[in-house]
Amino acid sequence: MSAFIDEHRERFGVEPICQTLDVSASAYYQRATGERSARSVEDEQLTCRIREVHEQNFECYGYPRVWHELQRQGEQVGRDHVARLMRQEGIRGAKRRGKPWRTTIADPVVQKRPDLVNRDFTATAPDRLWVGDFTYLRTWEGRMSFAFLIDVFSRMIVGWQLASHMRTDLVLDALRMALGTRQPGAHVQLLAHTDQGSQYSAEDYTQVLDDHRVLASVGSIGDCYDNALAESFVDWSSPGLKDTSALSAKAVESDEGGPSAEDETAVPA
Repeated sequence: MSAFIDEHRERFGVEPICQTLDVSASAYYQRATGERSARSVEDEQLTCRIREVHEQNFECYGYPRVWHELQRQGEQVGRDHVARLMRQEGIRGAKRRGKPWRTTIADPVVQKRPDLVNRDFTATAPDRLWVGDFTYLRTWEGRMSFAFLIDVFSRMIVGWQLASHMRTDLVLDALRMALGTRQPGAHVQLLAHTDQGSQYSAEDYTQVLDDHRVLASVGSIGDCYDNALAESFVDWSSPGLKDTSALSAKAVESDEGGPSAEDETAVPA
């Protein structure tokens, strides 16, 4: 292209030729002088930053999350700009693979508890409202289930558990951990909100709630908005490490002490 413009520039001029060929005149002059434009230098520097963020997050982030992370680090860059550079460099995030497992299976025999939250995920203090759910993680050794409880006020995960099954013990262990972090002498009624999965309506689970005077609340079946805060955490962490985590199931199962209260993890608003 440059050779063609050089051949005919004396007769027609550079700008008319570039306009006819739908090419950039500035790019032609840059190529002719050998100087790099400020934009190309900026794109190269930004691409390096994108690669750093991508690698630091186990190559799981797509362009939306890479862009959000760059914003948090003070990089003033457009979302489409990040998407373009990642597309040019072949940088891709992790994608869900295979058919998703169904985790919420209601028990048709158990009497349904009411929804006491009504999608109002606010609290005036800690230990007033917890929301819970569980999902699955893909590991090198197979699928594992992950149950958690979030304190709505602090947005902290106050209880969690990993297991290779989806039995009631999974959510029950997460509940017991959360109850262990509850401040002693709490006189305010605590509300624990979940979906209608059979694990949450099991007798052992509801008995522990009753023993600690925790009021149970459940959302409707098939409506993610009734447990939106917990669902948003699942979506935020997905696909994330679900596809590429090197988590060892044996290491988790051998950790007899389990997670401690110091391991609480913040959930984004």
